[in-house]
Amino acid sequence: MSAQSQIYFRLPDTLGAWPWQRRINPRSATVSAASATWIESFRVFSPRAQTAFNKCNFGLLASLAYPSATPEQLRAGCDLMNLFFVLDELSDAGDESQARALANTIMDGIRNPHKTRPTAEPIVGLIAKQFWARVIKWAGSEPQRRFVATFDDYCESVVTQARDRSSSHVHTVDTYLAVRRENIGAKPSFALMEMDMNLPDESLGHPVVVDLTTWAIDMIIIGNDIVSYNVEQARGDDGYNLVAIVMAQHKLDLNGAMRWIGHYHDHLLDLFLAHCDPASELAGPLPSWGPRVDEELKQYIDGLGNWVRANDSWSFESERYFGRDGLEVMKTRWLALLPKKQQKAGEIGCGPDPADSAQPSS
Repeated sequence: MSAQSQIYFRLPDTLGAWPWQRRINPRSATVSAASATWIESFRVFSPRAQTAFNKCNFGLLASLAYPSATPEQLRAGCDLMNLFFVLDELSDAGDESQARALANTIMDGIRNPHKTRPTAEPIVGLIAKQFWARVIKWAGSEPQRRFVATFDDYCESVVTQARDRSSSHVHTVDTYLAVRRENIGAKPSFALMEMDMNLPDESLGHPVVVDLTTWAIDMIIIGNDIVSYNVEQARGDDGYNLVAIVMAQHKLDLNGAMRWIGHYHDHLLDLFLAHCDPASELAGPLPSWGPRVDEELKQYIDGLGNWVRANDSWSFESERYFGRDGLEVMKTRWLALLPKKQQKAGEIGCGPDPADSAQPSS
């Protein structure tokens, strides 16, 4: 594509007014490295694909998402992020039946962490088993139950995505968000956040907390989809992306869709900030479940806000979407539309090729 015909687009600055600032767990380097070594030991990918996987730095995401976590909690977070993306890569390469087999295997590993895994099954069963066997040594029983339930929903959504992909199902914004709220993996990640707490179901199920959780998830979805759109459209894998859905549903060009999504995100941001304020007249004060629960619920809601920031920071700091240009893109918000390229079998999408990542000169 010539310089004259190059298309540029601008990412909306979704978190310009977000009060949660970037924080990182001081144990990040050592714990993230241990988790990365663990996941690499399973030899899921070819050497080239493993190198690309490592550049995504999923331990960094966990370290940003759980900045105050203990070493055990942070290791669980790093392992979970790695597990998510291993399953994501494996399921993306298969059809619905293959995704179902992966989902069943991984849930059996979670539900039966002391069971010897069959040697012929997909490796995700053993990965899930080892991850969960570590967690149950220190996590509370109720958070464990909630994690298993939300992770099961996540696995089911992976199967749904594979079915949608095979049938070329076209979503609207509303139907896409409904499916993606399970598929993004936020709910199990939030459940992990409260593993050392003792929150009753009625506190997490309070309408205000449910709304805050949903708005945080939707902001994470938007953050993910705007930064991943370029590499996904380049490899023809943008059917499951909010940007492409908005373009089709509202008949907008790329920059128009980005502006539409930016305004939508602003609305979610305003709702979240208004309702998480204890003095808010919109939500009214949350009931008290006692000093300890009230304090833990406050920490949980703060964790939701931090997760939105963590996802955004990782998106630009890792090489997952922009290669080594992430910090520059975060500053300028401008990107050149990548040319279409067919992804090779077994290849992991991680950032653009350097030759294709030209930025606008001003």
